[in-house]
Amino acid sequence: MPDPEQTIWQQIPFDEAVVRRLSSSLNADPLVCRLLAQRGITSEEEATFFMNPAIPGLHNPFEMKDMKLAAERLDKAVQNGEQILLYGDYDVDGTGAVSMMFAFLSRLTSQLDYYIPDRISEGYGLGVQGVEYALNHRCTLLLAMDCGIRDHEAVNMAREHGIDVIICDHHLPGDEIPAAYAVLDPKQPGCAYPFKELCGCGVAFKLVHALAMLNNTPVEELASLLDLVAVSTACDIVPLTGENRILVKFGLQRLNRRPRPGLWALMESVHRTPPLTVQDLVFGLGPAVNSAGRLGDARDAVKLMLSNDRNSALDMARQLARRNAERRRVDYAMADEARVKVKELADLKVRKSIVLFNPAWHKGIIGISASRIAEDFHKPTVILTESNGRAVGSARSVRGFDLYEAILKCSDLLISYGGHAHAAGLQLPVESVEAFGRKFEEAVVASVKQEYETPVLEVSATVGFDEITRDLIQSLRVLEPFGPHNMTPVFVAEAVRDTGKSKILQNNHASLSLRQNADGPVLTGMAFGLADSFSRVKKGPFDIAFSLKETGKNGASQIELVVKGIRQH
Repeated sequence: MPDPEQTIWQQIPFDEAVVRRLSSSLNADPLVCRLLAQRGITSEEEATFFMNPAIPGLHNPFEMKDMKLAAERLDKAVQNGEQILLYGDYDVDGTGAVSMMFAFLSRLTSQLDYYIPDRISEGYGLGVQGVEYALNHRCTLLLAMDCGIRDHEAVNMAREHGIDVIICDHHLPGDEIPAAYAVLDPKQPGCAYPFKELCGCGVAFKLVHALAMLNNTPVEELASLLDLVAVSTACDIVPLTGENRILVKFGLQRLNRRPRPGLWALMESVHRTPPLTVQDLVFGLGPAVNSAGRLGDARDAVKLMLSNDRNSALDMARQLARRNAERRRVDYAMADEARVKVKELADLKVRKSIVLFNPAWHKGIIGISASRIAEDFHKPTVILTESNGRAVGSARSVRGFDLYEAILKCSDLLISYGGHAHAAGLQLPVESVEAFGRKFEEAVVASVKQEYETPVLEVSATVGFDEITRDLIQSLRVLEPFGPHNMTPVFVAEAVRDTGKSKILQNNHASLSLRQNADGPVLTGMAFGLADSFSRVKKGPFDIAFSLKETGKNGASQIELVVKGIRQH
């Protein structure tokens, strides 16, 4: 496991001239302008749009390839009272997309149904069982959301039986695009849509946006749907830039001011109180929603999100919270077992990748375990288990490494695969696991760059404790919501000292009480997983890397440090 002290603290580069120009033209805090410049924002126009995202700033949905076909076909189905099946993947993005589309279309038609495949028995994607369900329920239009871009067999089956399929996906397509009635995917060849990083629910929302435009409905009237879009976008870990920032910002506003009963109940059951942040969605609401499909029926998540009764919603949400607690128990046990297997690898020190297979591991948890192992050992990781006679797996990457390209080089050994640069899923014959491990290692060795093998903590600026004020916190809020490609700023404070009130906690955590100058302010915070580092340096001055958090207790607010790194001064 990498030593936190081996992590490189790397200053994010920026152009001083850009900072001066932005500070002058915007009359803004130079530190905020520095953070903008570090995000590649160089003009007053870009900065103004970034700091003031607005719903009218969303792109015209008809710029997306096949959108006119899709919107007109959906409009026809609604007008003619056709039976429509909403099909979504079993994770937050897929169930959120189904819930969002159902919430919108139910205002226009009662001829709606939804289908979520079983994670264990059916697996990922638009499958033939879903098409059979559509046939049995006399559906003539099927909307596949957060899936479908590689599901040729199911799409062809639907076509042969007179069912039109509209795909709303965001994953990378294969060499051929399925022969669906319409395919909405910004990543497909020939699509000129200017923003490529929508999640599956985001693509489905653009279809809703287009349908609204066909019927002269202002986009602002769709704001009630953005809470579901925000949860899906945040939990799918897509870049929080461009349209995604707009969708998440206004979705969070909706969640914090007037959440729908199902999401309110979820917030209550996982003890996340407004104002919620992206982190609350990713680490609070998202795991509870995902637990429905990981250890049960993913349709329970849709039922919850569509519930209009607070009491029944609270019952369902508490059930998901209990299921998530069970998921955590299984997850931690599996991750511990996986760590032991990694440490037993004879060539661990020279290996560039990790591939583990255990037929007893739970299929619904392997993605989480892959994330933990990749983070712990800082190597691209594939975790495999056995399901229906096949090895099925989840893969996770490390900073800067294109995981999908490495898996693509192993495609001759795979039955199916899909994903993107950071995460992927795959299936292969059990007898091919060993060969896959060798070939994947070769692909990683050929592609991974040496500078990506060492963990890096990107730092925005060095600040003094006396600069950490509520005015600074307020200034930083214009950059929210924070997330991938717009990360929470990490600062460095040099030569800080323990006040004597810091405490070592369980699980290598520490509660810190620090002072930089004898007569300066005392700041407190948490250092998760860094107690060992703190113990080695606490007697002398040391440097800390941290982000800032404002917490409210009994009507009063307090600034806290979230310590990311500790090193000898």
